[in-house]
Amino acid sequence: MATYLVTGATGLIGRHFVRELLDRDDVDRLWLLVRAQSQERLARAARDWPAADRVRTVVGDVSQPGLGIAADALGDLAGVDHVVHLAALYDVTADDETSITANVEGTRNVIDLAAELGAGCLHHVSSVAVAGDYRGRFTEEMFDAGQRLVTPYHRTKFESERLVRTQTRVPWRIYRPAIVVGDSVTGEMDKIDGPYYFFAALSRLNSLPNVPLLFPDIGDTNIVPVDYVARAMAHLVNEPGLDGRAFHLVSPEPQPAKEVYNAFARAAGAPLAAAELSRRLSGPLLGLVRFAENVPGVSIARDAVLDRLGIPPVLLTTLTFEPRFESAETRKALAGSGVEVPNLADYADVLWRYWREHLDPFRARRHGQRGELDGRRVVITGASSGIGRATALKVAAAGGVPLLVARREVELEEVRTEIAAAGGQAYVYPCDLTDDESVAKTVSAMLAEQPSVDMLVNNAGRSIRRAVRLSYDRMHDYERAMAINYFGAVRLILALLPHMTERKFGHVVNVSSIGVQGIAPRFSAYVASKAALDYFSKIVATETHGAGITFTTVHMPLVRTPMIRPTKIYDAFPTKSPEQAADMVMDALVSRPKHIGTPTGFAIQAAYAVAPGLVDAVAYQGYRIFPDSTGAGGNDRIKLGKGERNLTAAATALAKLTRGFHW
Repeated sequence: MATYLVTGATGLIGRHFVRELLDRDDVDRLWLLVRAQSQERLARAARDWPAADRVRTVVGDVSQPGLGIAADALGDLAGVDHVVHLAALYDVTADDETSITANVEGTRNVIDLAAELGAGCLHHVSSVAVAGDYRGRFTEEMFDAGQRLVTPYHRTKFESERLVRTQTRVPWRIYRPAIVVGDSVTGEMDKIDGPYYFFAALSRLNSLPNVPLLFPDIGDTNIVPVDYVARAMAHLVNEPGLDGRAFHLVSPEPQPAKEVYNAFARAAGAPLAAAELSRRLSGPLLGLVRFAENVPGVSIARDAVLDRLGIPPVLLTTLTFEPRFESAETRKALAGSGVEVPNLADYADVLWRYWREHLDPFRARRHGQRGELDGRRVVITGASSGIGRATALKVAAAGGVPLLVARREVELEEVRTEIAAAGGQAYVYPCDLTDDESVAKTVSAMLAEQPSVDMLVNNAGRSIRRAVRLSYDRMHDYERAMAINYFGAVRLILALLPHMTERKFGHVVNVSSIGVQGIAPRFSAYVASKAALDYFSKIVATETHGAGITFTTVHMPLVRTPMIRPTKIYDAFPTKSPEQAADMVMDALVSRPKHIGTPTGFAIQAAYAVAPGLVDAVAYQGYRIFPDSTGAGGNDRIKLGKGERNLTAAATALAKLTRGFHW
């Protein structure tokens, strides 16, 4: 009966290895080193372990001398038969300092403790990465063969194995797994690694026509499932007479990149690679790509595309192997155990399904069968009336779930009832967007009650039409406009961004104004607040691009809503209905473009870019012929009654020419 001390038991290989050990009859006691913050994670893993009563937890950390184990716990560990060192940082994207601390210093501390305990054998889990860019056959007996080590991960795995090999205080065995993927039976995997980085890009290919692809010969890789690694180790650790040897836990034959692609492409429903571009032809093309990396701007453009797909650029140089890993001695040691490497093509679909359900970093971007809004939770501010109400009805009709936000709860409930009567679903969240605490409580309630928040429509707003000459003593007009139109919207965006960032998906629609595209006299307070939100969103969109969070600005023309009712001259203006305006918002939600507007708005924007002085002159004429309203402190000369629209001929012509513009 043997005793064991295992580090890294909460990791993917560690969990599977411990389960395999506990299935054996010759295991007496199993101590698992676990960091204090990982104890709950270990407890969750232990629920599936057989004979868990043989397991004991030792709190510590490999980065600490003596592994940080309390002195009173060391006595129980004295003379332990096997120290199995699995704890390491398996990340080719990590920097030198992080990798050295985890892989090199951690291994040094494990060696010291194993020697102090008088352990029977130190079992060190290394990696085929120690072979670096060695060209040719790399056997289990080989180690330092003049290879180049291309990343901090490669270098620190090499150095940690060197520490184990060169010490003489405790017998050792070394295990070098290839690229480890999920369980070949369950698909279980704990993180995105190796080929998984390319799954998101592969999933996009399933929308392409199913035509054969020409695949470049970029070399071979070597992939094994975690259950094979765990079963092989459980046998080799307990097999006598193997000290001082290394074992390659690899596929016996290299796996061409084309075959690996096709295995996962079949599972994903993506086009298959029918033919391979020979190494003689693909080699120069790959060389051209490497050369282009040194051309200014090319690497930036490449990295931007890869970042959008979640692929670290370093993966392009580490996914295939120069060396061919021999494993004849390892297979000889495993003979009779029944432990064999399964064929990747036989379990690729299992890995794919698990990734799609549990690991796809972009799974939040998937929509239901009814379309882009099916099942989406869409926050809509100002939802009690006007554009917000009309948008909520349309979102619900498209299969979305509107989260209705406004100050007046009674009116929101009326909208919710109307949606429910039509067979839809909506939720009511009364909120004062100008108040920090109110917004915080509202968002907290949403995130607690909803499975997610996918989209946000910032529609709530305040319009102020007043000439600056009437505003000299009305600073509060500008403050009120900014409070709801800018700060209210920003407050809600900031509250939802952490949630959207974590899910790598989110879309924000800001209902702005056509006035931002041109020069709108009398709207210095309103348009300035909308312009502030426009530019806030432009800048934030660059910072959240990699998280899959997008923004659409809708430069809305004049819409006949309660907000424009106090300005009586607008009764004579051509306007959109709330339903027509909601169609623009729906386009923003479904298609998610950067900008939506009207031909008039684009024309005014273009004119100002080309001839700003002329646009100023035209706008000044509009300022003269359209009067201040009585409510704004002016003398509204327009008398409207019995359907008459007594605008001057010039005013009528300008209103029609600039259809939808705020005068």
